[in-house]
Amino acid sequence: ATQENIYDKVVSPILGEVMQGFNCTLFAYGQTGTGKTYTMEGDLDTPATSRVPTPVAGHDLLSNARISAQAGMIPRTLYNLFYALDRQSAEYYVHVSYVELYNEELRDLLAGNDLTNEEIPAGGNLRVYESGTDKGVVIQGLEEKLVTNARDAVALMQAGAMRRKVAATRCNDTSSRSHAIFTVTVFIRERAVTVDGEDISKLGKLNLVDLAGSENIGRSGAQNVRAREAGSINKSLLVLGRVINALVEKNTYVPYRDSKLTHIIKDSLGGRTRTCMIATISNAVDNIEETIKTLQYASQAKGIRNRPVANKMVSKSEIVHDLQQHIERLNRDLEAARDSSGAAGGFFVSKDTYEELTTNAKASREVAEEWKQRVALWEEE
Repeated sequence: ATQENIYDKVVSPILGEVMQGFNCTLFAYGQTGTGKTYTMEGDLDTPATSRVPTPVAGHDLLSNARISAQAGMIPRTLYNLFYALDRQSAEYYVHVSYVELYNEELRDLLAGNDLTNEEIPAGGNLRVYESGTDKGVVIQGLEEKLVTNARDAVALMQAGAMRRKVAATRCNDTSSRSHAIFTVTVFIRERAVTVDGEDISKLGKLNLVDLAGSENIGRSGAQNVRAREAGSINKSLLVLGRVINALVEKNTYVPYRDSKLTHIIKDSLGGRTRTCMIATISNAVDNIEETIKTLQYASQAKGIRNRPVANKMVSKSEIVHDLQQHIERLNRDLEAARDSSGAAGGFFVSKDTYEELTTNAKASREVAEEWKQRVALWEEE
């Protein structure tokens, strides 16, 4: 399949859902040297053959522009995203971020002002934490760049890619030694579209994930530092496989926290994100074992059933409604406290607040149980 065919059949529908306010993720998974990075980033230096459609007047950036036939999913997504946004009358903002996971350390590939100098180290070691809200897992300190056109966004992708860890092995001269996640966040505000003439806002996010390839150290010839890198890559991919197994089998315990990779893509694996995996394989007979494993991996991942939900479309009336509900709940808490003020040492809240506290307590118990099981596994090892 060509890059254009993959984009049209796989990525284009996903981009449409992002613009409707969904969170989506695209993975590239496979053995080292099978073309994952090429699929995601492509080669933008080859002669351009595909013409990018001319957008509406006032935005001449892409006019008569051509995109390389070897361009990967990320640049194609960015060009088509801005083309679609420019055709609308809605107000929009687009932010991008680029992070890599190298030896279980998160590094911001877009940190700093001088992105043209690949000798300047990327920002790291970033921390990951649970936000406790609908945002899910958050990478603290990760820089998001505001972009106004596709060319600037692609330039950031290229600058970040130059900072990414790569090295030569027997299997690949430019083997990626880290997992990388390029994230595009799109905010769209449609003016006066409701019956009451109110604005509606939509927030969509697209994670484009280039996983480092699974690697047989004996065949790749990795030694010393390269062997440690390969070990870290294989470990994180092994945990990813365990997570997929647990989700397919609907286990009560899913080991998301056993690796930072599965932790930061937790929502993409078993949450509210619409997720697609591109499996890359080799046509060499020598790689038949790895090819079979990759296909089995992808086939098993198809068994996961996420629950995609569009991010809330906010209007003024909805905000007022939410505030009114919050005030009413506080009033019920106050009435409950007044009605039961005579009881010694008691603390009373409304039924709604009690249910929320019970839900939060249950979530805390689940986290505690997860850590308990992890400690038990460590002790066994």
